[in-house]
Formats: sequence, C-alpha cells, structure tokens
Amino acid sequence: MASTLSVSALNEQIKVLLETSFEFVSVEGELSRITHHGSGHIYFTLKDNDSSIKCVMFKGNAARLKFRLEEGAHIILHGALSLYKPRGEYQINAFSAEPYGQGALAVAFEQLKKKLETKGYFDPTRKKSFPKFPQTIVLVTSATGAALQDMQRVASHRWPLVKLIVLDVLVQGERAAAQIADALRYADALNADAVVVGRGGGSIEDLWPFNEEIVADAIFSMKTPTMSAVGHEIDWVISDYVADMRAPTPSAAMQMLLPDQNELLQSIDEMQFRALGVIQQQLGRKREQLSAMVEAFKRNGIEYRLESQKEIVAELQKRFEMQIHQRLQRATSEIPTLKEAMERGITQRLREKESLIAQMKNSFESHHPKHKNKSGFAQIAREGKVIDLDTLAVGDRFEAMNDKKIVHAEVREITSM
Repeated sequence: MASTLSVSALNEQIKVLLETSFEFVSVEGELSRITHHGSGHIYFTLKDNDSSIKCVMFKGNAARLKFRLEEGAHIILHGALSLYKPRGEYQINAFSAEPYGQGALAVAFEQLKKKLETKGYFDPTRKKSFPKFPQTIVLVTSATGAALQDMQRVASHRWPLVKLIVLDVLVQGERAAAQIADALRYADALNADAVVVGRGGGSIEDLWPFNEEIVADAIFSMKTPTMSAVGHEIDWVISDYVADMRAPTPSAAMQMLLPDQNELLQSIDEMQFRALGVIQQQLGRKREQLSAMVEAFKRNGIEYRLESQKEIVAELQKRFEMQIHQRLQRATSEIPTLKEAMERGITQRLREKESLIAQMKNSFESHHPKHKNKSGFAQIAREGKVIDLDTLAVGDRFEAMNDKKIVHAEVREITSM
C-alpha cells in the first residue's frame, strides 16, 4: 500500500518536479488581467485561443522591462515554471518579455537547444567538477569589456593567489562565435584549473554568439572544467546549458569559482580558537591525570612506603617505650615486695637445704662402712656401688670392703642356706 501524503507534501513534490523539469521556458501568448502591484510586482495571465496560465514578474525583473505590459498585447515571455504551494497553483515566474514581432531568434534558440539536448550536450552526468582552490583560471572574453574588469576586481578581493590568463576575443558580431570557439580550444591546452567564457549584458542579438552551435561544440569537447558567464541573471544562452556550470553574471563566476579569503581567515581563526580550546581541555585533563599519577606514585613509591613504614615504626617504638616504661614503673614498684618475697624464699630454701644436708649427712654417716665394722662383716659392692649379696651370680666379680680394706673377689660357688 502506497504511503499517504499530506497536501503540503504532495504540493512540495509537484513544486520540485515542475521547477526542475521546466527551469526555463519561452511562451507566446496574449496578455490578460494585468495587475501592476504597488510592491512593483506585475501579475497577469498569458492566453491563447484554448488555454491560459497565470504569470508573475517580480520587481527586479519588471524594472528591466523596456516596454509596458498592456492588456491584449501579443508577447513572448521568458521564465520558469513555479508552484505557489499554499494554493497548489502553478505559474510562470517571468524573467523577461519581448514583443511577438522579435521572436525569430527565440525560435532558433529553442530549435538548437532541443537538437543539442538530444545529442546529450546537457547531460548532467558529464558535468565536470571544479577544484575548491583553483590556481589558474583562463578567461575567454573581451579584453576591453567591463566583464573582464569585474572578474579581475572580484578575484583580487576574493582570492588574490589565483592566476588569471585572459584570451581576448570578440563577444558579439558575426566573427565572434568562431573566435570564441578557437580560444576555448586553446584554453583547454593550457592545463588550467578552470575556464570562464562570457561577457556582460546585452540584447539577444548581442549575446547570440554564445547561442551558436560552434561554441556549444567547443565547450562540449573541453577537458578543463568550463563555466559560462553570459549577460545578466535573466539571460540564458546555449553555452549556459552545455558548460559544466552556469554563472548568472561574470562577477558571480568569480564568486562561485574562488574561495573567499576573508571567510577562510575567519574559519582558520575559529579552528584555531577551537583547537586551542581542545588543547587546553586536553592539557587540563592531562594535568589532572599527571597529578593523580604523581599522587599514586607517591602512595606506591618506595619513598612513600619508607615514610609510611618509618611512621609505623616510630608509632610502634613509641608504644613499645610507653609499655616498657609502664612495665618498669610497675616492676619498680614491685621490687621491694619481690625482694622481700625472694629473701623469704631464699631463707626458706636455705633452711630446707641445710635440713636436707643434715639428713643426708646423718644417713651417710649411718651407712658408712666404719659404722658397720663388726667382726666378720663387710660391704659387698660392684663398680663402687653397694649391692645385695643375692644379686651376685657365679663368675661375678665384686668388692668386699670395710673401713680399712677393699678385697677384690670372684663368685666361685653359691650355696643356699
């Protein structure tokens, strides 16, 4: 299902279609219902026996008319179709008009235009583009005409770096078309960035060399991008359609071809300002990043760590000294008590040891052989240790001792009692 359009959208599409398909028309008819508006615009109808079409000629174009539009006059109207979108009405936007008796050249113009269009001379796909910053431009025009002075003046103000080469030709008269064609072929061999062919304003007869087929053929064969700049805005010639681009006036050709140095300088200033802003932003961010990195390096660097460890060690040392001091104070206060307790303990231990020594002495004395020195009795020992007689076996060596002698003996025989 096709998409639904609003009335405005449909009128817009029709407007684009009309205005691009009928960029220039020449219409013959009779004037009717003429209104000379206070704004300077002229509104009228152009009709014949079977049809009529509304027309408008705006103030600028109306001011250039050489005669007054009057009811019933038979004229040839030059203009373009346009659509008045609010009412959906199409009309002719009239650029110029001429009395019907002078329409022979217009017929010839349309015949040649159709012929060249059929041959593909106006094909938009073959149009060449112009460089953004041309270094050399060839001007095919009259060296004594005002058009050349206008182009040189605009070029010097707009882009003084460009080099202009002038090929002087006739721009009106019977010999003009051949000179223009020859100059175009020569300009194409100069390896320039662009070629401008044109002249200032004039009558249709004055501009007619640019409607000659020989000039159209030369422009069509150009390898260098070529611009047609003939007459005023309302003037259309065959060279305008064949050239890669049309300029409404010679001065406009320079404006269209050359960059504006003032705009570029302003753009450069703006780019510089933006670049400085970006650089300053970047520098600000980098400074912040650098500061963060420095702080991070300090936190993670050996110096920072050593300082941190020194602080920790100093704190620990301080706490240790405080604890030692506290303990010393406590210990100092406990010394008399400990001393007294130690003295009591030592005295008690000495007494205990003295008592034990006395007991051991008594025991030693009581077990000393000299106290057991009875007739027929001796202690039995082996390797210096007193043993019981029952522990001996046949073949064992032992000592029998009293307080005066030690006898070394060996068990020969054991007899039970």
